[in-house]
Amino acid sequence: MSVLLDILSSVGMWEAVLRIATPLILGTLGVLLCERVGVLNLGIEGIMTFGAMVGWLTVYSGGDLWVGILAAAAGGAAFGFLHALLTVPLGLSQHVTGLGITLFASSFSYYVFRLAVPTASSPPTVEPFRPLAVPVLSDIPFIGPVLFNQTAPTYMALILVAVLAWGLYRTPLGLAIRMTGENPHAVDAQGIDPIWLRIGTIMAGSALMGMGGAFLTLAAFNSFFPTMVQGRGWICVALVVFALWRPGRALLGALLFAFFDAFQLRLQTVVEGVPYQLFLMLPYILSIVALIVMARRARVPQALMQPYRRGER
Repeated sequence: MSVLLDILSSVGMWEAVLRIATPLILGTLGVLLCERVGVLNLGIEGIMTFGAMVGWLTVYSGGDLWVGILAAAAGGAAFGFLHALLTVPLGLSQHVTGLGITLFASSFSYYVFRLAVPTASSPPTVEPFRPLAVPVLSDIPFIGPVLFNQTAPTYMALILVAVLAWGLYRTPLGLAIRMTGENPHAVDAQGIDPIWLRIGTIMAGSALMGMGGAFLTLAAFNSFFPTMVQGRGWICVALVVFALWRPGRALLGALLFAFFDAFQLRLQTVVEGVPYQLFLMLPYILSIVALIVMARRARVPQALMQPYRRGER
Protein backbone atom coordinates (compact mmCIF):
# COMPACT_ATOMS: atom_id res chain seq x y z
CA MET A 1 0.00 0.00 0.00
CA SER A 2 2.83 2.40 0.82
CA VAL A 3 4.31 1.76 -2.63
CA LEU A 4 1.04 2.74 -4.28
CA LEU A 5 0.82 5.89 -2.18
CA ASP A 6 4.39 6.80 -3.09
CA ILE A 7 3.57 6.43 -6.79
CA LEU A 8 0.34 8.43 -6.57
CA SER A 9 1.99 11.22 -4.57
CA SER A 10 4.91 11.55 -6.98
CA VAL A 11 5.10 14.81 -8.94
CA GLY A 12 6.88 12.98 -11.75
CA MET A 13 3.96 10.60 -12.07
CA TRP A 14 1.44 13.39 -12.67
CA GLU A 15 3.80 15.30 -14.94
CA ALA A 16 3.99 12.16 -17.06
CA VAL A 17 0.19 11.84 -17.12
CA LEU A 18 -0.21 15.22 -18.80
CA ARG A 19 2.68 14.52 -21.19
CA ILE A 20 1.30 11.11 -22.22
CA ALA A 21 -2.19 12.58 -22.60
CA THR A 22 -1.16 15.37 -25.01
CA PRO A 23 -1.15 13.38 -28.30
CA LEU A 24 -4.35 11.65 -27.17
CA ILE A 25 -6.01 15.02 -26.54
CA LEU A 26 -5.12 16.30 -30.00
CA GLY A 27 -6.09 13.06 -31.73
CA THR A 28 -9.36 12.75 -29.84
CA LEU A 29 -10.31 16.34 -30.67
CA GLY A 30 -9.61 15.57 -34.31
CA VAL A 31 -11.81 12.46 -34.34
CA LEU A 32 -14.49 14.33 -32.41
CA LEU A 33 -14.62 17.10 -35.02
CA CYS A 34 -14.93 14.60 -37.86
CA GLU A 35 -17.68 12.61 -36.16
CA ARG A 36 -19.55 15.74 -35.08
CA VAL A 37 -19.90 16.60 -38.75
CA GLY A 38 -21.04 13.06 -39.56
CA VAL A 39 -17.90 11.29 -40.82
CA LEU A 40 -15.97 8.48 -39.14
CA ASN A 41 -12.23 8.91 -39.71
CA LEU A 42 -10.40 5.62 -39.15
CA GLY A 43 -7.40 7.04 -40.95
CA ILE A 44 -6.17 8.56 -37.69
CA GLU A 45 -3.51 5.95 -36.99
CA GLY A 46 -1.85 6.58 -40.35
CA ILE A 47 -2.37 10.34 -40.17
CA MET A 48 -0.69 10.50 -36.76
CA THR A 49 2.21 8.44 -38.11
CA PHE A 50 2.54 10.75 -41.11
CA GLY A 51 2.35 13.81 -38.86
CA ALA A 52 5.09 12.37 -36.66
CA MET A 53 7.31 11.78 -39.69
CA VAL A 54 6.66 15.15 -41.36
CA GLY A 55 7.18 17.07 -38.13
CA TRP A 56 10.45 15.28 -37.45
CA LEU A 57 11.67 15.58 -41.05
CA THR A 58 10.94 19.32 -41.12
CA VAL A 59 13.02 19.95 -38.00
CA TYR A 60 15.71 17.49 -39.09
CA SER A 61 16.01 19.46 -42.35
CA GLY A 62 16.64 22.67 -40.44
CA GLY A 63 13.13 23.98 -39.78
CA ASP A 64 11.84 25.46 -36.54
CA LEU A 65 9.95 23.23 -34.10
CA TRP A 66 6.73 25.18 -34.62
CA VAL A 67 7.21 24.95 -38.38
CA GLY A 68 7.40 21.18 -37.84
CA ILE A 69 4.06 21.28 -35.99
CA LEU A 70 2.50 23.32 -38.81
CA ALA A 71 3.93 20.96 -41.44
CA ALA A 72 2.41 18.00 -39.59
CA ALA A 73 -0.93 19.81 -39.46
CA ALA A 74 -0.74 20.48 -43.20
CA GLY A 75 0.12 16.83 -43.89
CA GLY A 76 -2.80 15.69 -41.75
CA ALA A 77 -5.14 18.12 -43.51
CA ALA A 78 -4.01 16.74 -46.89
CA PHE A 79 -4.92 13.19 -45.90
CA GLY A 80 -8.13 14.54 -44.38
CA PHE A 81 -8.98 16.11 -47.74
CA LEU A 82 -8.40 12.74 -49.43
CA HIS A 83 -10.64 10.99 -46.91
CA ALA A 84 -13.30 13.69 -47.26
CA LEU A 85 -13.18 13.58 -51.06
CA LEU A 86 -13.77 9.84 -51.10
CA THR A 87 -16.45 9.69 -48.40
CA VAL A 88 -18.44 12.94 -48.75
CA PRO A 89 -19.11 13.75 -52.43
CA LEU A 90 -18.40 10.20 -53.64
CA GLY A 91 -20.11 8.50 -50.70
CA LEU A 92 -17.66 5.59 -50.40
CA SER A 93 -17.51 3.44 -47.27
CA GLN A 94 -16.06 5.45 -44.42
CA HIS A 95 -14.70 2.30 -42.76
CA VAL A 96 -12.86 1.05 -45.84
CA THR A 97 -11.58 4.48 -46.83
CA GLY A 98 -10.29 5.23 -43.33
CA LEU A 99 -8.49 1.90 -43.01
CA GLY A 100 -7.04 2.38 -46.49
CA ILE A 101 -5.69 5.79 -45.53
CA THR A 102 -4.16 4.34 -42.37
CA LEU A 103 -2.33 1.69 -44.39
CA PHE A 104 -1.27 4.13 -47.12
CA ALA A 105 -0.18 6.95 -44.77
CA SER A 106 1.79 4.58 -42.52
CA SER A 107 3.60 2.95 -45.46
CA PHE A 108 4.20 6.28 -47.18
CA SER A 109 5.67 7.69 -43.97
CA TYR A 110 8.23 4.89 -43.77
CA TYR A 111 9.02 5.27 -47.48
CA VAL A 112 9.70 9.01 -47.15
CA PHE A 113 11.70 8.42 -43.98
CA ARG A 114 13.93 5.92 -45.77
CA LEU A 115 14.39 8.30 -48.67
CA ALA A 116 15.54 10.98 -46.23
CA VAL A 117 17.89 8.76 -44.22
CA PRO A 118 18.64 5.69 -46.37
CA THR A 119 21.80 4.60 -44.58
CA ALA A 120 21.10 5.40 -40.92
CA SER A 121 21.33 2.35 -38.66
CA SER A 122 19.46 4.17 -35.88
CA PRO A 123 16.89 6.99 -36.16
CA PRO A 124 18.59 10.42 -36.27
CA THR A 125 17.59 12.78 -33.49
CA VAL A 126 16.48 16.40 -33.33
CA GLU A 127 16.37 18.95 -30.53
CA PRO A 128 12.80 18.62 -29.13
CA PHE A 129 10.58 21.04 -27.25
CA ARG A 130 11.77 21.58 -23.69
CA PRO A 131 9.50 22.07 -20.66
CA LEU A 132 8.44 25.69 -20.38
CA ALA A 133 7.96 26.84 -16.79
CA VAL A 134 5.26 29.46 -16.33
CA PRO A 135 6.63 32.18 -14.01
CA VAL A 136 5.18 32.20 -10.48
CA LEU A 137 2.60 29.48 -11.27
CA SER A 138 5.26 26.79 -11.69
CA ASP A 139 6.41 27.51 -8.12
CA ILE A 140 3.09 26.41 -6.59
CA PRO A 141 3.75 23.23 -4.58
CA PHE A 142 2.82 20.02 -6.42
CA ILE A 143 0.32 21.66 -8.82
CA GLY A 144 2.91 24.03 -10.24
CA PRO A 145 5.38 21.45 -11.58
CA VAL A 146 2.55 19.25 -12.85
CA LEU A 147 0.49 21.85 -14.73
CA PHE A 148 2.87 24.71 -15.38
CA ASN A 149 6.15 23.03 -16.29
CA GLN A 150 5.14 21.31 -19.53
CA THR A 151 6.16 21.71 -23.15
CA ALA A 152 4.49 24.38 -25.29
CA PRO A 153 2.46 21.85 -27.38
CA THR A 154 0.88 20.56 -24.16
CA TYR A 155 -0.30 24.05 -23.27
CA MET A 156 -1.56 24.39 -26.85
CA ALA A 157 -3.55 21.14 -26.58
CA LEU A 158 -5.22 22.28 -23.35
CA ILE A 159 -6.11 25.64 -24.91
CA LEU A 160 -7.54 23.89 -27.97
CA VAL A 161 -9.91 21.91 -25.74
CA ALA A 162 -11.39 25.17 -24.44
CA VAL A 163 -11.43 26.78 -27.91
CA LEU A 164 -13.15 23.79 -29.49
CA ALA A 165 -15.72 23.55 -26.69
CA TRP A 166 -16.51 27.24 -27.07
CA GLY A 167 -16.59 27.04 -30.86
CA LEU A 168 -18.91 24.03 -31.00
CA TYR A 169 -21.43 25.30 -28.48
CA ARG A 170 -21.21 29.09 -28.64
CA THR A 171 -20.78 29.99 -32.32
CA PRO A 172 -22.94 29.72 -35.46
CA LEU A 173 -20.24 27.65 -37.14
CA GLY A 174 -20.24 25.19 -34.26
CA LEU A 175 -24.01 24.91 -34.45
CA ALA A 176 -23.77 24.22 -38.19
CA ILE A 177 -21.15 21.54 -37.62
CA ARG A 178 -23.22 19.80 -34.95
CA MET A 179 -26.37 20.02 -37.02
CA THR A 180 -24.60 18.59 -40.07
CA GLY A 181 -23.80 15.54 -37.99
CA GLU A 182 -27.45 15.26 -36.98
CA ASN A 183 -29.45 16.40 -40.01
CA PRO A 184 -27.50 17.71 -43.04
CA HIS A 185 -30.76 18.32 -44.94
CA ALA A 186 -31.76 20.91 -42.33
CA VAL A 187 -28.39 22.61 -42.74
CA ASP A 188 -28.82 22.67 -46.52
CA ALA A 189 -32.26 24.22 -46.08
CA GLN A 190 -30.58 27.12 -44.21
CA GLY A 191 -28.37 27.88 -47.21
CA ILE A 192 -25.21 26.18 -45.88
CA ASP A 193 -23.58 23.54 -48.08
CA PRO A 194 -23.13 20.48 -45.82
CA ILE A 195 -20.76 18.86 -48.31
CA TRP A 196 -18.18 21.63 -48.13
CA LEU A 197 -18.73 21.99 -44.39
CA ARG A 198 -17.96 18.31 -43.94
CA ILE A 199 -14.86 18.53 -46.12
CA GLY A 200 -13.50 21.55 -44.26
CA THR A 201 -14.22 20.09 -40.83
CA ILE A 202 -12.61 16.75 -41.71
CA MET A 203 -9.51 18.59 -42.87
CA ALA A 204 -9.40 20.57 -39.61
CA GLY A 205 -9.85 17.42 -37.53
CA SER A 206 -7.16 15.59 -39.50
CA ALA A 207 -4.80 18.54 -38.98
CA LEU A 208 -5.21 18.05 -35.23
CA MET A 209 -4.41 14.35 -35.66
CA GLY A 210 -1.22 15.24 -37.52
CA MET A 211 -0.24 17.62 -34.73
CA GLY A 212 -0.81 14.82 -32.21
CA GLY A 213 1.63 12.66 -34.15
CA ALA A 214 4.17 15.49 -34.36
CA PHE A 215 4.10 15.81 -30.57
CA LEU A 216 5.57 12.31 -30.31
CA THR A 217 8.66 13.17 -32.37
CA LEU A 218 9.10 16.80 -31.34
CA ALA A 219 8.27 16.72 -27.63
CA ALA A 220 7.80 13.23 -26.19
CA PHE A 221 10.79 11.79 -28.11
CA ASN A 222 13.37 13.29 -30.43
CA SER A 223 13.35 10.89 -33.40
CA PHE A 224 10.98 9.02 -35.67
CA PHE A 225 10.36 5.30 -36.03
CA PRO A 226 7.42 3.82 -37.99
CA THR A 227 5.69 2.06 -35.07
CA MET A 228 5.85 4.94 -32.60
CA VAL A 229 2.12 5.74 -32.65
CA GLN A 230 1.45 2.25 -31.20
CA GLY A 231 -2.32 2.24 -31.43
CA ARG A 232 -2.89 5.69 -29.98
CA GLY A 233 -5.14 6.51 -32.95
CA TRP A 234 -7.50 3.66 -32.15
CA ILE A 235 -7.56 4.75 -28.51
CA CYS A 236 -8.62 8.22 -29.67
CA VAL A 237 -11.54 6.73 -31.63
CA ALA A 238 -12.68 4.93 -28.48
CA LEU A 239 -12.17 8.03 -26.32
CA VAL A 240 -14.62 9.99 -28.46
CA VAL A 241 -17.36 7.52 -27.49
CA PHE A 242 -16.21 7.69 -23.86
CA ALA A 243 -16.42 11.49 -24.10
CA LEU A 244 -19.96 11.41 -25.51
CA TRP A 245 -18.68 13.66 -28.32
CA ARG A 246 -17.86 16.53 -25.95
CA PRO A 247 -14.42 18.23 -25.84
CA GLY A 248 -14.31 18.55 -22.05
CA ARG A 249 -15.03 14.86 -21.58
CA ALA A 250 -12.46 14.10 -24.27
CA LEU A 251 -9.83 15.78 -22.11
CA LEU A 252 -10.96 13.73 -19.12
CA GLY A 253 -10.81 10.49 -21.12
CA ALA A 254 -7.32 11.23 -22.43
CA LEU A 255 -6.09 12.01 -18.91
CA LEU A 256 -7.68 8.83 -17.58
CA PHE A 257 -5.94 6.62 -20.14
CA ALA A 258 -2.67 8.49 -19.60
CA PHE A 259 -2.99 7.93 -15.85
CA PHE A 260 -3.38 4.18 -16.35
CA ASP A 261 -0.38 4.15 -18.69
CA ALA A 262 1.89 6.18 -16.42
CA PHE A 263 0.79 4.13 -13.42
CA GLN A 264 1.63 0.78 -15.02
CA LEU A 265 5.07 2.03 -16.07
CA ARG A 266 5.89 2.79 -12.44
CA LEU A 267 4.36 -0.44 -11.18
CA GLN A 268 6.79 -2.37 -13.37
CA THR A 269 9.71 -0.93 -11.43
CA VAL A 270 8.42 -1.88 -7.97
CA VAL A 271 6.48 -5.12 -8.49
CA GLU A 272 8.66 -8.15 -9.14
CA GLY A 273 7.78 -11.57 -10.50
CA VAL A 274 4.95 -10.37 -12.74
CA PRO A 275 5.38 -10.48 -16.55
CA TYR A 276 5.67 -6.95 -17.91
CA GLN A 277 3.07 -7.76 -20.58
CA LEU A 278 0.41 -7.80 -17.87
CA PHE A 279 1.31 -4.25 -16.92
CA LEU A 280 1.20 -3.18 -20.57
CA MET A 281 -2.33 -4.60 -20.80
CA LEU A 282 -3.54 -2.70 -17.73
CA PRO A 283 -4.36 0.72 -19.29
CA TYR A 284 -6.19 -0.91 -22.21
CA ILE A 285 -8.24 -3.21 -19.99
CA LEU A 286 -9.22 -0.40 -17.64
CA SER A 287 -10.02 1.86 -20.60
CA ILE A 288 -12.27 -0.80 -22.12
CA VAL A 289 -14.13 -1.10 -18.81
CA ALA A 290 -14.57 2.68 -18.61
CA LEU A 291 -15.67 2.76 -22.26
CA ILE A 292 -18.32 0.09 -21.66
CA VAL A 293 -19.70 2.03 -18.70
CA MET A 294 -19.86 5.33 -20.60
CA ALA A 295 -21.00 3.89 -23.95
CA ARG A 296 -24.29 2.81 -22.43
CA ARG A 297 -25.23 6.49 -22.18
CA ALA A 298 -23.74 7.54 -25.51
CA ARG A 299 -25.94 9.30 -28.04
CA VAL A 300 -24.37 8.92 -31.46
CA PRO A 301 -24.78 11.81 -33.97
CA GLN A 302 -27.75 10.77 -36.07
CA ALA A 303 -26.08 11.30 -39.45
CA LEU A 304 -22.77 9.66 -38.52
CA MET A 305 -21.53 7.47 -41.42
CA GLN A 306 -24.53 8.43 -43.56
CA PRO A 307 -23.54 9.90 -46.96
CA TYR A 308 -25.37 13.09 -47.84
CA ARG A 309 -26.87 13.48 -51.30
CA ARG A 310 -28.81 16.62 -52.04
CA GLY A 311 -32.45 15.92 -52.80
CA GLU A 312 -32.47 12.45 -51.22
CA ARG A 313 -34.15 11.57 -47.95
